[in-house]
Parts: sequence; C-alpha cells; structure tokens
Amino acid sequence: MTDPNPRRAGGVFARLDADWAALCADASVREAVSGWLTADCLADAVADAADAWVGALGPEQLLAALRPGDGASCDALADAVLRALLERAAGRGAVAGLAARIVVQAMVPAAVRMTRSQVRPFGGRTFDAGAALVVATLYETACSGRIHPRPGRPAANLLLDSLKRACCELAADREEHGVDLALAEHLADDGPSPADLAHHQAVRAAAVAAGLDPAPGGEQEATGARLELLELLLEAKDAGTISAADARAIAWHYSAGPLSDAAAAARAGTTAGAWQRRRSRAVHTLRTMPRPAAAA
Repeated sequence: MTDPNPRRAGGVFARLDADWAALCADASVREAVSGWLTADCLADAVADAADAWVGALGPEQLLAALRPGDGASCDALADAVLRALLERAAGRGAVAGLAARIVVQAMVPAAVRMTRSQVRPFGGRTFDAGAALVVATLYETACSGRIHPRPGRPAANLLLDSLKRACCELAADREEHGVDLALAEHLADDGPSPADLAHHQAVRAAAVAAGLDPAPGGEQEATGARLELLELLLEAKDAGTISAADARAIAWHYSAGPLSDAAAAARAGTTAGAWQRRRSRAVHTLRTMPRPAAAA
C-alpha cells in the first residue's frame, strides 16, 4: 500500500531531509551558495524573498526562493534561481553535485506525489524503491544539461523529463518481472496504469509550477479533459506558441472552479477587459496551432 507518511524514519525522503539538514549546517556549503547567488546577481532578490539578511544566505534561503508563494515576481525569481542551479549541475565536480542536490531537495514535494502515483497494491516496486527511482531520475535529469537552455518554466520541464525517465525504467521493470506479475493481469483493475498515473501526476505538478491552477496548491483530482488541456497548454507554452500569461488566462477560465475575469485580472495585475482579450487571442492561437501528424 502507499505509505501515508513518506518521510517516516529510515525512508528515502526522511534520509534526504536529514542530509539536507546537515548541508544547511555546513559552513562551506553556505559559503558556496552565498557565492553563487552573488555571482548570479540574485542575492538581493533571494534575501527579500526569504526575509533574510543578504550576508547570511545559505541553502535554506535558496530553497525558500525555489518554492515561492503566489505572484509573478516570485515565479520569475524561482525560475532564475533554478535555471542557474541547473546550469551549474550540468558541469562537473563537487559544484555540480551540490547544485543538483539542491535541485532535488526543491522538488521533494513533487517527488513524493510522483512516487505515490507509482505504488500499486500488488507487484511492482515498494514505496521506497519507487522513491529511490524518482529521486535518481530527478538527479540525473538535473545533471543532464538539457533543461536550463529551454524556454518555459524550468521546474515544469524538469518534472516532465524526469517522468519520461521514470516511466521508461518502470516499463523495463515490468517487462523483466512479467512472469512474476502474470497473476496480477487477471485481477480486475479498470483504473489507469502506473505509468498513466505517473504521467497525470507529473502534468498536474508541472501545471502547478507554471501557475495554471486557479487556486494555489494545485488540482490534485484533475482528470480527463482537464489534464489534456493542461498538457496542451504546457506544450504550447514551452514551444513559445503562447506566453505563460496566455496559458494562465485559459487554464484559470476553463476549469471546474474557474476564476472570474475580475479576480483573474486582479491576480495578474491587469483589467478584466484586457484579461478577456488575452484569453480570446490565446484560444484563437491554440485553435490555429499546427498539430503533430498521427503516427502511422
């Protein structure tokens, strides 16, 4: 069964938290992080976001900037900090390893959700084995050098790439243990597969990272057409077809609990009329966007 407390003693996420506490207490790590932020001209902004003194910045303040509250300015800072970390993680040596480790810690909440979506009541991996897979794929993807040059939200790109790696590993695992799991194929299970659940969770996590949920915290129960819309918006945004604001204008309106135009405009810092026009233009752009040809 899915572990109700993923950070229990001895678990993968508990060990990550313990390791993180040790990193935060390490003076050399604090000095390195402070130096990075200064070199990247991000120290003042991170200090403001973390309500900290600029001369006392360390991993905790960096993590606070990577998990921002609501607001476009917070999102922009989180993107800039994460992109800088991913660029360092793509290098070599201790600097790259530390940068990737910080990225993984920032993604722990999403990693917990992704792991839960992969655990089944029979066969397959245990929760801790799934957690180890997800954490490993996050680390490998952070070090790959493929995320920071892309347009769009780096957190969403990181999660989606990590999902693809994890799903490939799960597919190989199922094939290898197909004989052992043969009995499970005869059990009634009309729900989505583990890979589908992982994909759905990653889309939801990416949508939250991109600010596409009408209410802060995400849409944990989003399914069906809503998930398809979110995935379409993420793809179009990352491809540069529409802007992040365009995607939010559509996502906030076409949902089970839509924001009114007045509320959405206030949240975005514009007028209701301008927000309506943005949404109309974005919808038109999506409707005229070339679609990939179906596979033969």
